[in-house]
Parts: sequence; structure tokens; C-alpha cells
Amino acid sequence: MENKKPITFIFWVITIILGVTLYKQFDFETFKFEKPALAVLYIIVFVFSVIVLIKNFKKRSEK
Repeated sequence: MENKKPITFIFWVITIILGVTLYKQFDFETFKFEKPALAVLYIIVFVFSVIVLIKNFKKRSEK
């Protein structure tokens, strides 16, 4: 069960980096991304990492 901690840390890092990157690429005046295709990829990976973190948190709280 100790193998879950490094994986959780990696997903936290991925989530933070992608969140900051998405925020920086978004233009709030025109409500568009600078690079839309890359933003879609970032959003998909960001959502996946958040889902993994939520599932891991729920499993921990059940124990």
C-alpha cells in the first residue's frame, strides 16, 4: 500500500503544472486559448489527474 504515495505526488505535480499552464494560456478578454489544440490535450490530462486524485482521496477516507 505504500506504493500509492509516489503516484499521488506525481498526479499532484501534474495537476498543478497543467492548471497553471491552462490559466496562463487563457485570454480573458477574448475568452480563447492561445493554442486551442494544445489546450484540449492539457484539459484532458488535467481532468484525468483530478479524477485519479479524487478516487485516491475517497479510498483513503473509507479506511
